[in-house]
Amino acid sequence: MKFQLFKNGKPLTELSLAGVYLFGADMIPLRHVDKIELKDGLLDCQKRSQDSAGLSLLWPIEGNGQLLLNTTRLPERAEPYNLNLELARARLMQITLKREDWALFDQSDELDVMAQEVQDLFIEALQHISAPEKASVVADEVLKKGIEFSEKLAAKHAEQFLAARFRNKAIGRHTLGCEINPELIDHEKYRKWLLEMFGFISIPVNWAKIETQKGVYDFEGLDKCIQHLSGRRLALCAGPLLRFTPESVPQWLQAEKASFEKIREYAYEFVSEIVARYSKFIHVWRVISGMNAMNYFGFNFEQTIEMTRTACLAAKSADVKSRKIVELMYPWGEYYASDKTTVPPLVYADMVIQSGISFDAFGLQFHFGKDEPGMHVRDMMQISARLDCFAPVPKPLHITGVSIPDAHGADDRSREKAGSWRKDWSQDVQATWLEEFYKLALARPYVNTVTYSCLADHRSSPMNGCGLLTEKLTPKKAFLVMAKFQRTILKK
Repeated sequence: MKFQLFKNGKPLTELSLAGVYLFGADMIPLRHVDKIELKDGLLDCQKRSQDSAGLSLLWPIEGNGQLLLNTTRLPERAEPYNLNLELARARLMQITLKREDWALFDQSDELDVMAQEVQDLFIEALQHISAPEKASVVADEVLKKGIEFSEKLAAKHAEQFLAARFRNKAIGRHTLGCEINPELIDHEKYRKWLLEMFGFISIPVNWAKIETQKGVYDFEGLDKCIQHLSGRRLALCAGPLLRFTPESVPQWLQAEKASFEKIREYAYEFVSEIVARYSKFIHVWRVISGMNAMNYFGFNFEQTIEMTRTACLAAKSADVKSRKIVELMYPWGEYYASDKTTVPPLVYADMVIQSGISFDAFGLQFHFGKDEPGMHVRDMMQISARLDCFAPVPKPLHITGVSIPDAHGADDRSREKAGSWRKDWSQDVQATWLEEFYKLALARPYVNTVTYSCLADHRSSPMNGCGLLTEKLTPKKAFLVMAKFQRTILKK
């Protein structure tokens, strides 16, 4: 498959290919791709199968930032496709499908006028298909207006359903959550902002830091957090108890080269120990996280499901009352293109349910702003559509982590490699993004809670500048957005 790329009607010879991948049926990334290379305005995508495939890549859109966009699935052919036109085609198809799903055809004149304008422009682009440079100029305008229209459509849908949830009193004071930083919990000002704002607090757990020697546990940090937070009108969450990344697996276990059976045994003991110790205080356990995407030991598919079962069984045996969450990372599954030990997120979710594992809900995380699989910036329509994929899943959903930066950085945090939304990241853009995201998420009746991943900027933050407070613990505009949501919830 080949694509012609144009900018302002001229061949585009330079473009960051950060985050680029091919995908097949159900948007599942393809593994058997030999190369994706840009040369002389032509993007050459060589894959080993002859099946139809779509392309996802970071693409600059005037006035809308640099977003990870996709084409539709296309058959192989000798002549190159016009990428500008195919990106516009895919966005129009998504708009049509979502208007149908959401029954948003009979709406305000503004939406109808925008829809008609985008359709007319796309027809004009198709009329120039034999003159690719001219077609690309019109296609760029289609994509620009299509992005703007689709985000308005997503916002309109969110407004309607959010209003319905408020009317039905389906959103309570424990709906908005925040993950704490244990290094800051002793700080009085930090606790003041935390306790004034949130009714749902998530305490991070890192197996590697707690069990530094086999069978020897250091619970000092967790004890301190529980001491500060228990006995208040809070719903407390803790986890993830298990996450198989180099930072979360104890060094002694990494060095031991143990069999799967031994690793499972150690994991069961750790989960049992920690859940039994804090069962009186914790209402929700994030039992296991990211088994779909993070697989340090290279477990095969059956072992991945078995480890999930083991973690849930250990947590349930030690505490029958609390809710148990199985957490998914990177909901679009981009990581699957390059790591053969991983599983697409919805496939993993389906297999966990089919396997009869006893747990209460799924967790889902959204992190944007870095050049890593799953963290390239997407627009609100794509986020809405992805959340809708979890509607048929027969378990409630918790958004257990959200983070975005308030500024671009160098290298993997640059606009060209990580993407941007509407404008370059700033405190204003961060606040606007959060407001729109929270409306989309809370509008879904199957989403129970939304937890922001970082209250205050700190050297140990998951991403620089992603906090709701500055390092000096002064509120950013994003914090004020959150306060507005919480006031609205409490009034209702």
